[in-house]
Amino acid sequence: MEEKRKLTRREFLQVSALATASVALTACKQPTPMATTAPTVEPPKATEVPKTEEPKEEPKAEETKASEPAVTAESAKFKEAPMLAKLVEAGTLPPVDERLPMNPYIVDVAESIGKYGGNWRRAFNGVSDRWGPTKLNDRTLAWFDKDLNMKPKLLESWEVSADTKTWTFHLRKGVKFSDGVELTSEHFKWFYENQVLNAELTTTPPQSHASRGPDGKWITCEMEFPDDYTVVLKFALPKPMLFYEGGGTRSINGWLTPGYYMQQWHIGLVDDKAALEAKIKDAGFDSWVPFFNDFKNRFDLNPERPQITPFLLKGSLAEERFVMERNPYYYGVDPEGNQTPYIDTVTHRLFENAEMLNMWVINGEIDYQYRHLSFGNYTLYKENEANGDYRVLLGVSAGHQALQLNLSTKNPQLNAFFNTRDVRIAVSHAINRDEINELVWNGMLKPRQYSPLPMSPSYYPKLSEAYIEYDPDKANALLDGAGYDKKGADGIRLFPDGTPISFIVEGTADTGTPDEDSVQLVCKYLEAVGIKATYKYFERALYSEHYSANEIEAAYWGGDRTVLPLVPGAIIFRGVQPDRPWCPGYGFYYNDNEDVNGVKPPDGHFIYKIWDIWDNQVSVEPDPAKQVKLFEGILDIWAEELPMIGILGEMPAPTIAKNGFMNVLAGYPNDDTTGDEQFLQSESFFWDDPEKHTA
Repeated sequence: MEEKRKLTRREFLQVSALATASVALTACKQPTPMATTAPTVEPPKATEVPKTEEPKEEPKAEETKASEPAVTAESAKFKEAPMLAKLVEAGTLPPVDERLPMNPYIVDVAESIGKYGGNWRRAFNGVSDRWGPTKLNDRTLAWFDKDLNMKPKLLESWEVSADTKTWTFHLRKGVKFSDGVELTSEHFKWFYENQVLNAELTTTPPQSHASRGPDGKWITCEMEFPDDYTVVLKFALPKPMLFYEGGGTRSINGWLTPGYYMQQWHIGLVDDKAALEAKIKDAGFDSWVPFFNDFKNRFDLNPERPQITPFLLKGSLAEERFVMERNPYYYGVDPEGNQTPYIDTVTHRLFENAEMLNMWVINGEIDYQYRHLSFGNYTLYKENEANGDYRVLLGVSAGHQALQLNLSTKNPQLNAFFNTRDVRIAVSHAINRDEINELVWNGMLKPRQYSPLPMSPSYYPKLSEAYIEYDPDKANALLDGAGYDKKGADGIRLFPDGTPISFIVEGTADTGTPDEDSVQLVCKYLEAVGIKATYKYFERALYSEHYSANEIEAAYWGGDRTVLPLVPGAIIFRGVQPDRPWCPGYGFYYNDNEDVNGVKPPDGHFIYKIWDIWDNQVSVEPDPAKQVKLFEGILDIWAEELPMIGILGEMPAPTIAKNGFMNVLAGYPNDDTTGDEQFLQSESFFWDDPEKHTA
């Protein structure tokens, strides 16, 4: 039995995880943001709506009575969950046809049309883990199908001018917020006029509404709203990658706001400013800006804010257990016209450490989860499949184990040290990747630099294979040649002023985890060539505070977004995203050269070449194939300069799925670009026997 388990482990990981994921994506093409139209749902003929007179005035939800429904259940064009049908019968909810748009978004189903009902149990690790519930929840203008092609989602279609300066959005008619208010162009207009153009709320224009000029200044676009369902954006410069740069596939919060609700929290729109200021103070905020942006306008912190997501948050992320419920106004249907989501509720349960999460998994207390599961625990998960009544699915993680030396650190000696090319190459050669792979990961990962994965259209072996050979002699020679040839009695090299070369490596890998074992080995290898690196664990919220203030010296943080690096992973390769801290200060400067945490790169720094290629070549090229080719110029610089030291990658990524939990995909790439669970369109998940899985 034991021999069979070992064989299955190796074969299953290598063949099923890696080969399956690679084959599935080999033919994928770079998605394009060009003119696109949503497919039209074809509901069954038996459920067509009969011709009736239009009511003179649309009834409000509370005025709709069960005895006189606008559309009967038998004649309804679309179908709904039984729990919603009961609310319609009770007169507390409008019929499904009135809640859905004329042309709903058609949700992909991985396996089959689903069944209504049931609860989905998953785990999260606190308020700082808001990305868990956020990523599984729809918030996008456009999204990817299973083949990674972009298609309209909240939008019905869009058009782009030949020079890509003008974008025209066509909204789905009849999409409604969770309180029943119809979403129209007015909500885009309110956001533009009262948030984007408000200097207090928006010190730097968001990339969704601005183009970057040659002087580095962001130029806010002009917007027009010809009718209730059309939004036009006019940019000063070409903007072919609007959705990629502007978050069209990430969040609608950068595009629209339910102004009818948010205006009560806007200091410039309320009559009684003193009353609002008192509320702001009582909530613990010093000013109205963070109160508005970071509290009232975030669905994960303010459940009262109307949403257009498939699930609605009930309660607070600060609770040990919080629930998300089906949104009765969600605008998506399956191919047969059944409103989604299928599942009634999602219960998120707080775990304190990895051991607690693993215990829930093997006890069968997790229904579906990718986030926070470690490949290092694969054997544990696999051995307990039968007892826990679940199955282990394997994809490929787009994440990399990487050592990120902060090139923008405020420490002048470390800054000079890290910004020396030969130092970074020496550090790479000092790391024995094969040994880490065998000792910690049973040889299942691949030594590689941080770079696009093999299934990516941007795969670039020149970068992935650069300087990955273990060669401590070469590392020592490079460090000596860079002027760091003097050592103390302990063997640690010295800065020019005689102090030892030492720095802290921050990370969120907790004690006893494989990632923590990996980074400790990296520190050991660096000490062997005379560099003192000490790993220090930080809870994620504190870790985030450090890189957000550019207070981090170095980090062990798995880079991701390497399947579709232009969507929007290029922000990592560009060095403009603070939470991938190889140069957070430079990123702050790029986004706003007056940011207090910004650090201007020294003249001649290679990052200026990266920014130039992106700003003046990649981001203004309308042809997606040419975008990918131009992006290779940035990858060439990475292969030469090695801004981030990759260690291992292509890690098999486990997902736990309870038996009977349906419409999930095996073998897909787990990449933050595609939102982890969100990529699978969680609104299509269902139970084969929902009554056995209630909240």
